[in-house]
Amino acid sequence: MDLPKLRSKLKEKLAGRTFLGAAALAYGAAVRARRKLYDWRVLKSARLGCRVVCFGNLTTGGTGKTPAVALAAQTLRERKYRVVILSRGYGREGSKEISVLRDGRTPPWTECGDEPWMLHQALQGLDIPILVAPDRVAAGGQAMSFYGPEVILLDDGFGHLALRRDLDVLMVHAVRPFGDRRLLPYGDLREPLGSLSRAKLVVLTHADLVTPSELDLLKDEIRALSPGAAVVESSHKPDYLLEASSDRRLEPESLRGKKAVALSGIADPSQFEDLLASLGVELVQRWRFPDHHPFSEEELRSIDTARQGLPVIATMKDLVRLPPAWRDILGSGLHGLAIKLEITKGKATWAKMLTDGL
Repeated sequence: MDLPKLRSKLKEKLAGRTFLGAAALAYGAAVRARRKLYDWRVLKSARLGCRVVCFGNLTTGGTGKTPAVALAAQTLRERKYRVVILSRGYGREGSKEISVLRDGRTPPWTECGDEPWMLHQALQGLDIPILVAPDRVAAGGQAMSFYGPEVILLDDGFGHLALRRDLDVLMVHAVRPFGDRRLLPYGDLREPLGSLSRAKLVVLTHADLVTPSELDLLKDEIRALSPGAAVVESSHKPDYLLEASSDRRLEPESLRGKKAVALSGIADPSQFEDLLASLGVELVQRWRFPDHHPFSEEELRSIDTARQGLPVIATMKDLVRLPPAWRDILGSGLHGLAIKLEITKGKATWAKMLTDGL
């Protein structure tokens, strides 16, 4: 049973709610104590010899960090800066080793994790090294030695205090910005809301899904928590449709008017499915699995039996986690939808904050 289901089950009874509340208090105390130890220099933060920009969020679940890192890398490369990305590579095998992805070198996703692999696909042709390791201080040192970056982008590192950064970029989902405002495990917050004060740039994702008045209220709250922070708005858009069997990129609208099956193992499958619907795809079936789910051959055979010959559309993040036998099971009917982040309000601020001081 995954955490959201377990949490919902526990909340059904007073004893469960009491347990979760006590666990959240203990968790919050530990988070605050750890932060103090870094503030007092008891725990040391390493500084690299270049600008470090960190992307993260306060809540669990998808807020769009990976597409934001891809957009930041593209923005910096357009301005001729040397860029390296550091990622922890959630769910990969051999987790203590440093894996490197760059043009001409793509290890299996099991060695690097699904999100670094997806980043690598989005940045093809830009020659941006992606170093994957849980010890991002060590990975950063290797990046400095081998690639001489001017900017290092730290993916999902808001709470990774062992590495100093010049800019913290916080992703906030405009529809559900702070979950239920309770700390883990009772709620969705990784850190207390006061931690937002560390952010100097806040990116509101899915800003197109709320009203202007709701956005204004959210911006007011963010600026109250972090008075000096710049706030920009963004939305997620389809980038391209990958025909998996041929590795051919198609226009996102190529399945308009057709029936299809959605397959996802992500934090928020509904938004992926809504995006497919906006492209004119009629979803006959929706197969949903937990975030970062490693798919089995048995699961794919079940999908193949039920889909009645219809094409299957997965997220790019899920496409990479399919077992090697997917070609024999699903054949040519499998597609991956690539998503990109667009800054819809504040493009100049976005670029200026990324390059400040360079």
